[in-house]
Amino acid sequence: MTAPEKLLTDVPTLSEFEDAARSLRGVISHTPLELSHSLTEMLGVPVHLKLENLQRTGSFKIRGATYRLSRLTEQERARGVVAASAGNHAQGVALAAQELGIAATIFMPLGVPVPKLLATRGYGAEVVLEGATVETPLRLAAEFAERTGAVLIHPFDHRDIVVGQGTLGLELMDDLPEVETIIVGIGGGGLLAGVAGAVRARAAATGRAVRIIGVQAENAAAYPPSLEAGHPVDVLTRPTIADGILVSRPGDVPFGIIRDLVDEVVTVSDDDIARALLVLLERAKVVVEPAGAVGVAAILAGKVSATGPTIPVLSGGNIDPLLMQRVIAHGLAASGRYMTLRIPLPDRPGQLSQVSELVAQAGANVTEVMHTRHGQGLQISEVILQISVETRGEDHKALTLQTLEKAGFRPVVVPD
Repeated sequence: MTAPEKLLTDVPTLSEFEDAARSLRGVISHTPLELSHSLTEMLGVPVHLKLENLQRTGSFKIRGATYRLSRLTEQERARGVVAASAGNHAQGVALAAQELGIAATIFMPLGVPVPKLLATRGYGAEVVLEGATVETPLRLAAEFAERTGAVLIHPFDHRDIVVGQGTLGLELMDDLPEVETIIVGIGGGGLLAGVAGAVRARAAATGRAVRIIGVQAENAAAYPPSLEAGHPVDVLTRPTIADGILVSRPGDVPFGIIRDLVDEVVTVSDDDIARALLVLLERAKVVVEPAGAVGVAAILAGKVSATGPTIPVLSGGNIDPLLMQRVIAHGLAASGRYMTLRIPLPDRPGQLSQVSELVAQAGANVTEVMHTRHGQGLQISEVILQISVETRGEDHKALTLQTLEKAGFRPVVVPD
């Protein structure tokens, strides 16, 4: 993608990315790139997964955080650092500070997943829990920095952060020089900007063309309207399982790079993301957090048309086990492989047995049963049967419903 030269002046150079990569040796891991046979079959071109979920601290954030902290002056290091995060950035800053001997204070929301909280504390940071969302920790971290002189480490809106994240792009080009399409999730944009800058610089040096696609959760998609407007704009976000990329406004620093160097930005739904997590777990044997699976979600949802070898970046794997349980159930339902039915029945013997036999005839499997006489709108002679059923896909799900309906029952699918 070409753009006026004046728009590209702030893009880091190839030598900057390469210097950053050298400085991070021994701190970060060079994460694997593995061919996914199932996704290759689905997309029709070779699909290689960049397993950044296996990175130290479980996500790419350690790259930018370590590089940013490594460039602080001695006076700045002595003042300590402060950050705000719901998880991955917190762990990245905490570990980087521990490695460099810098005091770190991290503000996190009250509802932060326990594994992320314990990991951040385990890396030696002082953690302050405050607020229902990350907006409160962000404000408190800024106030703390102003009050104490600690250096505020922004999760994405700083040039050093972008350069550090861009080292991932160099690994992609080193490990798969023939890559033609790279797919990266976007929150504030630090990772995508870094990868785009590094890949474009390396590709230009070798005379190759690489297509770069960004992916956002549709409930927190600030980039499409911002790109249309030509500058970062705020959007009203809604809850999403991809909380790691739930950002209401692009960063000023990454936005310009993404605007000029990225070919396309697409969005995916929570259902798409849940399906992707399920596919990665079942077919690739990979555990990824929702924000880390949006690239694969875009492939499964048909949002990406790729030619040649393709790399979706699995940017993180820090998923709470309780969330994983819910997401797997959601993914199964979204894939037509699981449904919960409410069936009103006359209150007489044999009804439960008949329903079970019909479900078995349809080849489905009952996994959970609730039978109650209490419920809104029930007649005195009625009961409600609620069953959870495993099916083999949308067609089998429809067959199971039709089997019950033909027998005179009135099943209603309970929304997930």
